[in-house]
Amino acid sequence: MPKIENIKKVLILGSGAIKIGEAGEFDYSGAQAIKAVKEEGIEVVLINPNVATIQTDEKFVGDKAYFLPITPEFAEKVIEKERPDGILLGFGGQTALNCGTELAEKGILDKYHVKVLGTSVEAIEKADNRDLFRKTMLEAGIPIPNSRKANSIDEAVAAAKEIGYPVMVRVAYTLGGQGTGAAFNEEELRRVASIGLVHSRISQVLIEQYVGKWKEIEYEVLRDLDDNCMIACSMENFDPMGVHTGDSIVVAPSQTVSEEQFQKLKATSFAVLKALGLVGECNIQFAVHPVTGEYKVIEVNSRLSRSSALASKATGYPIAYVTAKMSLGYRLNEIVNKTTKKPAGALAPDVDYLVIKMPRWDFQKFRNLNRRLNTQMKSVGEVMSIGKTFEEALQKAVRMVGNGRELTDKVAEIDLDAIKNELAHPTDERLFYVVEAIRRGIPLDEINKLTGIVPVFLEGIKNILDYEAELKKTGLTQESLRKAKTLGFSDKKIGKLFDKNEDTIRELRQIFNIKPAIKQIQTAKRWTEKANYLYCTYNSDKTDDIDFTQPNKAVVIGSGCYRIGSSVEFDWCCVNTTWSLKEKGFKEVVMINCNPETVSTDFDVLDKLYFEELTLERVLDIIEREKNPAVVVSVGGQIPNNLALKLDRSGAKILGTSAKDIDRAEDRSKFSDMLDNLEIEQPKWSKLESLDKSKVFANRIGYPVLIRPSYVLSGSAMSVAYDEFQLEDYLKKATDVSEEHPVVISKFMLNAREVEVDGICDGKNVYVGAIIEHVENAGVHSGDATMSLPAMTIDEITKEKIRRITRKIAQDLCIKGPFNIQYLVKDRDVFVIECNLRASRSMPFVSKAIGRNLMEIAASAMVGETIEDGEAAVKRFGVKYPQFSFMRLEGADPVTGVEMVSTGEVACFGRNFEEALLKAMIAGGTKIPKPGDSILISVGGEKDKAVQIAEKIQNIGYRIFATGHTAEALIANGIVCEKVYKISEGKKPNALDLLMERKINFVFNIPHPNRIVSAALTDGYLIRRKAVEFGVPVFTNLELVDSLANALKNNINFVVN
Repeated sequence: MPKIENIKKVLILGSGAIKIGEAGEFDYSGAQAIKAVKEEGIEVVLINPNVATIQTDEKFVGDKAYFLPITPEFAEKVIEKERPDGILLGFGGQTALNCGTELAEKGILDKYHVKVLGTSVEAIEKADNRDLFRKTMLEAGIPIPNSRKANSIDEAVAAAKEIGYPVMVRVAYTLGGQGTGAAFNEEELRRVASIGLVHSRISQVLIEQYVGKWKEIEYEVLRDLDDNCMIACSMENFDPMGVHTGDSIVVAPSQTVSEEQFQKLKATSFAVLKALGLVGECNIQFAVHPVTGEYKVIEVNSRLSRSSALASKATGYPIAYVTAKMSLGYRLNEIVNKTTKKPAGALAPDVDYLVIKMPRWDFQKFRNLNRRLNTQMKSVGEVMSIGKTFEEALQKAVRMVGNGRELTDKVAEIDLDAIKNELAHPTDERLFYVVEAIRRGIPLDEINKLTGIVPVFLEGIKNILDYEAELKKTGLTQESLRKAKTLGFSDKKIGKLFDKNEDTIRELRQIFNIKPAIKQIQTAKRWTEKANYLYCTYNSDKTDDIDFTQPNKAVVIGSGCYRIGSSVEFDWCCVNTTWSLKEKGFKEVVMINCNPETVSTDFDVLDKLYFEELTLERVLDIIEREKNPAVVVSVGGQIPNNLALKLDRSGAKILGTSAKDIDRAEDRSKFSDMLDNLEIEQPKWSKLESLDKSKVFANRIGYPVLIRPSYVLSGSAMSVAYDEFQLEDYLKKATDVSEEHPVVISKFMLNAREVEVDGICDGKNVYVGAIIEHVENAGVHSGDATMSLPAMTIDEITKEKIRRITRKIAQDLCIKGPFNIQYLVKDRDVFVIECNLRASRSMPFVSKAIGRNLMEIAASAMVGETIEDGEAAVKRFGVKYPQFSFMRLEGADPVTGVEMVSTGEVACFGRNFEEALLKAMIAGGTKIPKPGDSILISVGGEKDKAVQIAEKIQNIGYRIFATGHTAEALIANGIVCEKVYKISEGKKPNALDLLMERKINFVFNIPHPNRIVSAALTDGYLIRRKAVEFGVPVFTNLELVDSLANALKNNINFVVN
């Protein structure tokens, strides 16, 4: 049957900023949907404010992309203007699903005759409305945990009494477990339910029987309009129920499900989809009792998800592409699977390898954070490893996460009771404590009881530990080394066991002719067609699946696991670079990456993809096999940049800027020396030589001082010290992070403006993409700063100084490719902070603001072409705004500083700065207050600025509450405000009461600039934290608050274009 008729134009809703629970997987799924729809000759209109996505590129979407908030109000404006015939809701995560559901509820889709393609709104509501889901499952006879819905705390308490503690609180219309939690008593239930009700779109939670420590099994299921169904992938969580699947290691295919049980779950999956009426793809989560085999359906995601992206990359089956075709009316047997070239429904994926997904957390960046893993997702990214055995894949996955650890590394010295406590209460260190427990001889059955991790996985870890002990005894022979490699040990780890470096082990492997085989992912064993995905394994014969004779090739090293500081923007840089290099004449462009959420690891984007580790060992393995191609290290963020020197010393051909010059910029001491030689101003600085000398230097130039490690991204371990005590503490942290490279101490300049330049150089000519200004004063990391294009407060004389310095630095460093330079500006004086000889986080934003792809220009410079010497014209006002995920990170203090803590970004454009700023804030999830709303102000310092801002706010018509000295300062200056007590004063009304009673709509809480960073639970911290938990926007920067106040007073009428 042909596609649905009369569909000429389709609106696709994206997912917006990268946030915990909703990340780059939706760039992948949305990009695939766009391809599938455009193949049909249908025009595509996209709404997505995530400027760093491939799907928003002009040459990709081709038709129209709107950088606007994904809300019913803005979506209606686009619908009214574009008049689409259909809308796709399942490719932008929960953000798109919720927006689409609201569009239907408000009658907007009916008003403009827009048809929902694929799963209907009615079916979406059956899946996402917890009570409707419960009723639908019970009517279909499908087993679910005993449960009751609740729309208030009292109803939740009554439901729990009926069901019996412990109970699980699930929240309607959310993803990533937002607002959920287990409650073991009434006090816990009241706390969890109060937060869950706030975060539900319909103020609904489900109270259900808690099935902690049951196995968690996931199925990715496809269904078309004729009720044809297929299992695309089965996956098993390493951690049991009680730990969110996004925070669990996941193994595919399932390892402990019997054939009989598999068939039961398969039949149930098909029954679930039919009962809900879902069309396309969905993820079904099962809880399976580890002993009896009893199972319950926990929930269904009626859209593409993180798990579907993983399943697609694990099997090579193009789930998002096939789903988009089914949404247009095609049946499974009418769709061609582009991987196998056979009908998509002809045969389910069947693989001859094992895949492991491992999450990454960045807890070290946050104060007061509760590190416990629970039902609310906290990881910021994930990797996917491929191996022939569990042991091989597990060790690879640990290294892929990118924090420098190996599976068998020892944890801190603690006693057995402490280890058992860690096993029973999982944190981000869970896996390493399991390893330590096995090493210490705790029986596997006891570990199983404490953790719920099934014996099969524990036995695999024990195999690794047993062989490590055996290897130490037998020594390095050809046989012992080969076996170590089959179990996934790296050269570096083996070297450490014998006090040797990894180069020595590599040489020994070459003598013994021990090399990994290069294998292709085979999505269905019955067919000979294979994907262009490759992986390395030692558990196979030495025969490679591919031929390496293609001349003139380039290898691009990807950005790896998403983490704070390195996210989808670097994948954008990588993908655009590969396309551009292809246009420059390379016969083959190869990507190395290990992130299943990315477009760069998609099945039809590149000539060849190695789904592999971004370690020196593995990159050398690949480039040796590929006959020493040109290697690009400058577009994937800090990971490839950090490999440059080592690759260069190993004989690799670095394309673009030389490794030596990269080191001159990355090594903070060398770079500062260079600036001194060029007579370019920078803050006073000193290389860390000893603690005593550092104290002398700090006392001489005066506090505060900035501690800056080398070769880091996102300001890792960067700190501002306001006294000697802090200096000692921060220096220890910085030297731990930057052991191989110097740490620099410099004067921290207060009240300075921060400016950045994104540019390209060919060794001589310099193309300035943009001069970008931060809204916040210096002291907020660039990744957390609100960025303005064009620069708003920097005059032309100062800009010209910046241009001259930029040119001088770029030419002295012989840059041949992309770069980013950061500056401080104070009273027209310009100081250089740092220079990154790689693509930057802001380059996608700049490219879309100026209408020129900086990666295309960078590719020209890398291959030795002459580029334009000049500066791009900024075509419109643009604001890049950070996305924070503090709600997910229980206890984390929502403040910004010199170390980056945001997880993503959005960008919007407008006729002026104020319009672009408000759009960007709304796109980032900020609920803009309306006149009459209440604002709580609490400022630790600079009361005079607070008074000026409060006056603007009062004139707009907001009701002002203020704490303590802030209230006194406002009242003394004629500002009408209501004083509220601090929590520590023990009087009513206090700030927390007002927040919990939903009487505050906005919080301006500005900590004192020289606050002592500690774990102390201050009033300011408690206010900020409670605001986050109850969904109240909280601002902690005066410059940003002032900009917002200026924008609000102008009463802007938004336009869409």
